[in-house]
Amino acid sequence: MSDTMKETRGPLAGVRVIELCNTFAGPACGRLLADFGADVIKVEPPEGDPVRQMGMFSEGVSLQAISIQRGKRSIAVDLKTPDGKRILHELLAKADVMLENNRPGVMERLGFDYDSLHAANPRLVMVRISGYGQTGPYASRPGYGAICDAFAGVRDLTGDPDRPPSRVALATTDYLTAIYSAFGAMMALFHRQSTGRGQLVDAALYETAFSMMEGFVPAFDKLGHVPARQGPSLPNVAPNSLYPTTDGYVLIAANNDATFARLLRAMGREPLAVDPRFASVRLRGQHAAELDEAVAEWTRPHTGAEVERRLIEAEVPCSRVFTLPDVFDDPHFKARQMLIDVPHPVLGSARQQGIVPKLSETPGSVRWAGPEAGADSTGILAGELGYSAEAIGELIARRVVFQPACA
Repeated sequence: MSDTMKETRGPLAGVRVIELCNTFAGPACGRLLADFGADVIKVEPPEGDPVRQMGMFSEGVSLQAISIQRGKRSIAVDLKTPDGKRILHELLAKADVMLENNRPGVMERLGFDYDSLHAANPRLVMVRISGYGQTGPYASRPGYGAICDAFAGVRDLTGDPDRPPSRVALATTDYLTAIYSAFGAMMALFHRQSTGRGQLVDAALYETAFSMMEGFVPAFDKLGHVPARQGPSLPNVAPNSLYPTTDGYVLIAANNDATFARLLRAMGREPLAVDPRFASVRLRGQHAAELDEAVAEWTRPHTGAEVERRLIEAEVPCSRVFTLPDVFDDPHFKARQMLIDVPHPVLGSARQQGIVPKLSETPGSVRWAGPEAGADSTGILAGELGYSAEAIGELIARRVVFQPACA
């Protein structure tokens, strides 16, 4: 068993999180908190989080779900029933953090508005994730990460300039919002230490995306500059792009003068150092096309591995464009425990991404793979809320609470 799979208390041990989330941003935030020791109780609808039907499957098991739900406990409850709402209120009365990513207004209609919850449990931190935030004229709009990328201007900058806007084949804004949300929860818990009071954390997907536009906002304000798609290059910085090889591409980034000089020595093109077009970082950015072609002329006859070897020896940041087979074979991913085998009752085990970040004194751990929806319903009702076996059986019979047949 790897160190990452050895259960540790983690820095969030003793923190209880009630997660009412679906798809990506909220569940990813809950997974991050669970990785570092929080007791995350996921409250799901009878049919389960829709993420359980997404991604790829093995033996009928969603491989997305067993990762994004790892380390959590699951209780499946019909919150449209009075008894279902009562169970959630009882859970929140003992919770430190409530995490939800429903459209604004949904929690209020169910009777779980922040003011009421705060009055019942003043120490509760409520983290709310939505497309456009809890206030403002667009608050009620539905919004996924990809939609909010478009709204924030990020999608317009993604892809090649001669083609329509593209996308990264990952839920990048959702996952970055998960990190902002976890950061907000930690700040709120830190503040609670001195005040004894929780607070509301309002995380919006479009604001996460817009936060990545940091350099462009003042440039438009002062210069009227409207950025455009750059393809694989970093705007106004060169050389920093993808360059062709005989078997694919390498990404090279020589952003400062010292690194640029080392790149030229590795290329055998030292005379370019005195070319007035390339005499400074700013000038190289202005003449990126010419400089990129000079670098591509050098990389084109070589394999990606050869270019990578030469530039790493020269201390120039460089990498081949890895695929997942490359990642699985790479010794650095293994040494850093970024590929871990997590036991699973159906699959035997499944490899997942490791813990991020690494903490020296209180490292995180993956305690178990994501359970089935409702797998812990009975245990949570009995162990956390003190329900008798008879009461639990009645709730299951009346279809207020659900559990899988194997539980």
